[in-house]
Amino acid sequence: MKLQLDLDLTPDEARRVMGLPDVTKLQERLSAEMEKRMMAALETASDPEAMLKTWFSWGGQGLEQFQRFVRDTQRAPTRDRPPR
Repeated sequence: MKLQLDLDLTPDEARRVMGLPDVTKLQERLSAEMEKRMMAALETASDPEAMLKTWFSWGGQGLEQFQRFVRDTQRAPTRDRPPR
């Protein structure tokens, strides 16, 4: 048995038919919050001093740990390879 249904519904009507909640207010609040955070990030990006503080907030020890991580990940594939 083969059954095919074609429904012509708007997204809102389809949501109601399936019993899904209306999340438009939540989506609007989240969008507004994301916009606020993005604008704050753009303001920080226009200030070179604040941008450098964000990039280099690790300090000396954090930079050393990152360098060690990069060095170890570069060496790892060569240890597993058989000698030529």
